[in-house]
Amino acid sequence: MKKIYHLSSCNTNQRILKELELGDDVELQDIKKENIDEKTLDFIKEKVGSYEAMFSKRAMKYRSMGLNEINLSEEDYKKYMLEEYTFLKRPFIIFDDEVFIGNSKKTVEAARKAYHGN
Repeated sequence: MKKIYHLSSCNTNQRILKELELGDDVELQDIKKENIDEKTLDFIKEKVGSYEAMFSKRAMKYRSMGLNEINLSEEDYKKYMLEEYTFLKRPFIIFDDEVFIGNSKKTVEAARKAYHGN
């Protein structure tokens, strides 16, 4: 499976998609229109080790909901990401058995190399 969960209204996500130079074999899913499903979230968690690693603490709602003031459990992170797309670190990139999360240069470059095989 080659799939990218992204936010189409995000300039950073748009830039990353261009940098990756993707072919027609990659499915794109705009998480604002259709949030990630639990099965996929669980798959990614198995690859990266925790739900917290997938959770965006930069999301505006993180502070406005007071989540920054409490200790969240792994189940809490999962629940919030399934309820609200803004809590997802983005993009989530799945290339077969490899998973890349976030928009750091290092992550984007690793995803590009994995996709193009170089």
